[in-house]
Amino acid sequence: MAIDKIGPINNYNEYKKINKKGPTSKANLSDSVSISKEAMNMAENSKIMEIIKNTPDVRIDRINEVKAKLNNPDYINTDIIDKVAEKIIESL
Repeated sequence: MAIDKIGPINNYNEYKKINKKGPTSKANLSDSVSISKEAMNMAENSKIMEIIKNTPDVRIDRINEVKAKLNNPDYINTDIIDKVAEKIIESL
């Protein structure tokens, strides 16, 4: 049994050479990047969310300030009680 005329194993010789063009023009030597408004907004929102995540939920300094005022007997008087009662009624 004879097998002939199958062809070459590597057909890379049949590929044509790539035609190269002349030198490129040097008119545009600088690169530029443009960022869309949507991308800028997303970046700003991301920064804001990161700040919110890192901010503690409870401000200990304000809590200590309020505790000190409540422990002071001169702070609690009828004017303060009336203002607090009005704020509670307004919120309801």
